Amino acid sequence: MQNATAAQAARMLGISLDTLRRWDREGKIEVQRDSANRRIVTAAEIERLRGHEGSQVSSARNRFGGVVRSVEIDGLLARIEIDVTEPSRVVAIITRESAENLGLEVGMSATGVIKSTSVMVET
Repeated sequence: MQNATAAQAARMLGISLDTLRRWDREGKIEVQRDSANRRIVTAAEIERLRGHEGSQVSSARNRFGGVVRSVEIDGLLARIEIDVTEPSRVVAIITRESAENLGLEVGMSATGVIKSTSVMVET
């Protein structure tokens, strides 16, 4: 993989260009500048933000990292409540099997992934 423009990196990371710019201002992503002062993101930085090798790439743009507040399992469904680091909370209804496969427990880190009207959970 080669270095990418800001727009290319945003697509590769499944985020908007505005989010990438905000992350740059907040110091959440390391960018370089070319001779025209445009943002360039290194391949290593893209891989760092993507996570471990083999993780699935998602087109979801809204991700909220936080701490699992509660796990309620009832029949085939599990209700997962995540206190996100931003001033809000994400609640997801997922299958029991998914909750068990993710090993969700109160107090662990998790990310609420918002896509359309669904909330997914990843660890």
